[in-house]
Amino acid sequence: MKNKKIIFIGVFSLFTIGNMNAQKKPYLDKNKTVEQRIDLLLPLMTLEEKVGQMNQYNGFWDVTGPAPKGGSAELKYEHLRKGLVGSMLTVRGVKEVRAVQKIAVEETRLGIPLIIGFDVIHGYKTLSPIPLAEAASWDLEAIKKSAAIAADEASASGINWTFGPNVDVANDARWGRVMEGAGEDPYLGSKVAYARVKGFQGETVADLAKVNTIAACAKHFAAYGYVEAGLEYNIVDISNSKLYNSVLPPFKATVDAGVRTFMNSFNTLNGVPATGNVFLQRDILKGKWKFDGFVISDYASIREMIAHGYAKDEADATAKAVVAGSDMDMESYLYVAKLVDLVKSGKVKESLVDDAVRRILRVKFELGLFDDPYRYCDEKREKEVVGSKANNEGVLDMAKKSIVLLKNEKNLLPLKKSGQKIALIGALANDKNSPLGSWRIAASDDTAVSVLEGMQQYKDNQLVFEKGADLLKQKATFLTETVFNTTDKSGFEAAKTAAKNADVVVMVLGEYGFQSGEGRSRTDLNLPGLQQELLEEIYKVNPNVVLVLNNGRPLSIPWAAENVPAIVEAWHLGTQTGNAVAQVLYGDYNPSGKLPMSFPRNVGQVPIYYNKYSTGRPVDSDKNVFWSHYMDVEKTPQFPFGFGLSYTKFDYKNLKINKTAFAKGEKVQVSVEVTNSGNYDGKEVVQLYIHDEYASIVRPIKELKGFELVNLKKGETKTVNFTLTDKELGFYNNEGTYLVEPGTFKIMVGGSSDKGLQGGFEIKD
Repeated sequence: MKNKKIIFIGVFSLFTIGNMNAQKKPYLDKNKTVEQRIDLLLPLMTLEEKVGQMNQYNGFWDVTGPAPKGGSAELKYEHLRKGLVGSMLTVRGVKEVRAVQKIAVEETRLGIPLIIGFDVIHGYKTLSPIPLAEAASWDLEAIKKSAAIAADEASASGINWTFGPNVDVANDARWGRVMEGAGEDPYLGSKVAYARVKGFQGETVADLAKVNTIAACAKHFAAYGYVEAGLEYNIVDISNSKLYNSVLPPFKATVDAGVRTFMNSFNTLNGVPATGNVFLQRDILKGKWKFDGFVISDYASIREMIAHGYAKDEADATAKAVVAGSDMDMESYLYVAKLVDLVKSGKVKESLVDDAVRRILRVKFELGLFDDPYRYCDEKREKEVVGSKANNEGVLDMAKKSIVLLKNEKNLLPLKKSGQKIALIGALANDKNSPLGSWRIAASDDTAVSVLEGMQQYKDNQLVFEKGADLLKQKATFLTETVFNTTDKSGFEAAKTAAKNADVVVMVLGEYGFQSGEGRSRTDLNLPGLQQELLEEIYKVNPNVVLVLNNGRPLSIPWAAENVPAIVEAWHLGTQTGNAVAQVLYGDYNPSGKLPMSFPRNVGQVPIYYNKYSTGRPVDSDKNVFWSHYMDVEKTPQFPFGFGLSYTKFDYKNLKINKTAFAKGEKVQVSVEVTNSGNYDGKEVVQLYIHDEYASIVRPIKELKGFELVNLKKGETKTVNFTLTDKELGFYNNEGTYLVEPGTFKIMVGGSSDKGLQGGFEIKD
C-alpha cells in the first residue's frame, strides 16, 4: 500500500509539473493542435531566437566531455546554450544526442529541442545496397522496407532526420552521385522516391511521432543530376521541357508521399544558384506544390553563392537565400551572423523569418520532440536494434534483389554445388570494406561479408582464392582521393595458375567503394588499375569466366561484354554483400534485377539514356553518312535501361488493348500474357513503354509508364494488366502546364527498354 502511494504521488508530481510547464510554456500543451502550439510559441521568441532555429551546426566537440574552449567549437557551444541553434548534424549515438539535446532543452530560455540530422543514405550501421542498386530491384516494397530498417537503426541511435532520399534523375555515369539515386528514368525514380519517403517516415504524418521513424529530406532541389560533364558542383543548363518532365516529377512524388524537408542543390539553374532560386523554392515547391515542411541548404551552399558570382558578400548571400525560401542554413554560419541585422535594417522582412521558423517548428512538433525531447535516446533500444539479426536478414534480402544478371552463356551459372573446382580471383573478392560502398559514415570499417566468405559457405566445391593484384596503392577514405595500383603485377602468375586448374573462374572486379559518391567524378568508366589486364590474362588460360562487378555507377566494359561468357552486376551491396552474391551464383536465389541506368559502350557515348529523342535523321535511309550516328561505335548502349536476365526464360504473347480509339480522360487498358518457359521459378519485371508519335513538344522515342514485378513458377503463365490514364499519357509544356493531346500512341511491353511486343491506339478530341 505504501509503495502504491509513492507511485501515485510520483505520477501526480509529474502531472503537476507537466501542467506547470504548460502554464509557463503554453506551447507544451498536448491538447492543442500543432498549428495552435506554433501560434503560441512564435510570439514568445525574440528575433535572435527565431534566427537560431534557422541555424544548423555540424558536430563540433566531444559532447559528452568538457565544454570546448577556444575556436569555432566554443562559439558553437555558446550559441547552443543561448538557443541560437535549431539543428545539429553528424552527432550520433544515444549518449551524444542526449548530451546536446539536454543543453538545448534545459539550458535555453524556451527549451526548444534540436532536430538531429544525419546522412542515412543506404542504412545506418547495417547497410543495404547503395540506392542505385536498390533501384535495380524494381521492388518498391523491398525498397520501402530497406528505408524502414535504416530509420529504425538511426532513430535508435538518437537521430530523427535523414538527408535522403536523393531523387536526382541522372543519365551521366561520370557523375559519382548517380550511386545515391534511382537512375535515369523519372517514372521509376518517382516510384522509388515515394517508397523511400514512406519507409523513412511511415504512412502518415502521424507516424512521424513513432520512435522508429525519422523525417526524410528530398534532395537535391533541383537538377543536380544534370551537372555539365558529370562534374561535381558544376553548373546545370537544361531546357524547361527537361526540367518539368524529367527533373521535377520525383520531387513532386516525395511531396505526395508527405516528405517533411527538402534540401536545395549546389548547382545553378537558369544562371541562378538553387539556394537563391525563388522560382524553384517559392514558386514551385512552396507555391504550386503547397509544400509545408522546410528547406535546408546543402553544406555551406548559402556562402557558396558568393563564389558562384551571384552574391556580393555574406550579407547579400544571406538575404538572397532567405528571400528565395531556404529556411535553414547548413554550415554557412551566415544566418546566425547576418540575418538579425538584415531584418532590423529592413532588407529582409521578418515575415519571411517567421514563415521559415514556423516550418521548422512544425516538423519538430510532428516528430514529438516537444512532448519528449529524449524520445530517441533509449540506450536499451539502441543495443537491441542496431545490427540486429532481423536487420541483417532484411538487408540480405534487399541485396539479392538488387543483383542484375547481364550475360550468361555456356551454362556457367548457376554454379554447381558440388564437384567443381572454382578459382576466385580479384582483390575485391576478399575485401570487407569496399562492398559497404560510399556514404556509410556510421558503419564500422571491414564489416561487410566478403564474396570469399559467402562462397566458403558452399563447402562441397574446391575453392581457391588468389587476388591477382592489389586494387589500391594506399588505403582509401571518404575524404581522400582513391589511388590505384597500376604497376605491381606480382600476383598475376599465382592467379593464372589457379585459373588453369579450375573448372570455372569467378572474378570480382570493379570500383572501390569510395570511388563513387560525392566528389567522385570520372572521365574514364573502364575498370580501374590493373583489373582489365588481369581479366584478359586470366581469360587466356581459362575462358570459363564469371565476372562479378562491384561498382557504384554504370561502367564501360566492351571487351568483357564481347568475350566473357557470364557477367553479374553486383554493385556495392552493403553489409551482406558476400552472402547475397554467393546465393545468386549458386542459384539459391534466381536473379531478377533490371538496370536503372544504361551502360555505355565507351565514355564517349555519355550521357546515354533510353528515353532519348529521335532527331530528324534517326536512321540511315539514304545509304550515306548523313544521319545521326557515331563513326566508330554503335549508338546503342552496351546494356540498356530495364535490361536484366534470369536463370529461367520468360515469353511474352497476346498483347491486348481494350480499344483502338479513346476520348480524353478515358482509361486505356493493356494486358499481356507472360510465361515462365525455363527450368527455374523466377521473377520478371514486366515493363510498359509508350511513344507519343507527334505532339506540340517533341516526345522521347520511349517512356516507361508502368511496370509489374511478377512471380512465376516454372511453366506458369500469368496475365499482367496495366491501366494508362491522363497521368501517364500527358506531358508538361515549357510553361509547366500539363497537357494531354490528341494523337496516336505506340506502346511496347517487354522485359527491357530495347524490345517487346508492340501495339498502338489513338486519343481523339
